[in-house]
Amino acid sequence: MKILVTGGTGFVGSNLVRRLIAEGHEVTITGHETENSVPGVKKVLHLGLDGLDWKFVEGIDVCFHQSANNNTLDMDEKEMYRANVQGPIRLFHAMAETGCNKFVYASSTAVYGDSPAPYIEDTTPIAPLNPYGCSKAAFDEFAMKFAKEENKSVIGLRYCNVYGPGESHKGKRASMIHQLYQQIKNKKKPVLFKDGEQKRDWLFIGDAVEANLAAMRYEGSGIFNIGSGIATSFNQVIHLIRKALDEISSTIKYIDNPNEAAYQDFTQCDITKAQKELKWVPKTNLSDGIRYMMSDG
Repeated sequence: MKILVTGGTGFVGSNLVRRLIAEGHEVTITGHETENSVPGVKKVLHLGLDGLDWKFVEGIDVCFHQSANNNTLDMDEKEMYRANVQGPIRLFHAMAETGCNKFVYASSTAVYGDSPAPYIEDTTPIAPLNPYGCSKAAFDEFAMKFAKEENKSVIGLRYCNVYGPGESHKGKRASMIHQLYQQIKNKKKPVLFKDGEQKRDWLFIGDAVEANLAAMRYEGSGIFNIGSGIATSFNQVIHLIRKALDEISSTIKYIDNPNEAAYQDFTQCDITKAQKELKWVPKTNLSDGIRYMMSDG
């Protein structure tokens, strides 16, 4: 098939693109030269969504929308809305006009904010804590309305915390697993907010890619939580990294959280809906995922 992947040089996008090319699809991407280079793509469109040359995306069968401003500390609401809502809305309408009938896009469990976990898609209140979460919630609302009005298959994937090979370019926006691994590997004290017992649902990148492929095969529309279904503390993550590195000497530096009001202390996905409808099940446990991530340096 002819496929467009926005954010195709990013973390999730580049891993997804490699898999699509391996399966024989013709892939066009949007991206940035400062991110991951992926051989085999038909065309790399380097401009943002507002500046796309639409002639390169005519006749697309499937649109995977992965690009976003995913900086959860960015408090510029106007810019966040432009990047994560206005641009993608124009993209979806333009793609629909050229005949695209399948849309898979990256949402986020940030839409749940401080609502109690585990999150259930159609039950847990939407209560984002920052502009990023608000923008993702706004686009979810548009996407489901768009699916009905345009009679298109639209699937939103609410990722939990994705980690794994291919995220080294992200710097401070890389997963905490990646950042803690780098700290311990380089003989530095890993740094956590007090007291390190905050928990996250960690999703290995390979499982995130498989969720996208499952969504591509799904004939309906809907929003799905995509996580491991297991919450693990940061202290336990450090234990697993130390074990993988055979490192026992590093101590943890605990600091105050400067963004406590906008911080999710506990994230965990109920993935029952994705398991039943998408026929998707995560396969990589956290211990193995950390070892796979180490192969990326």
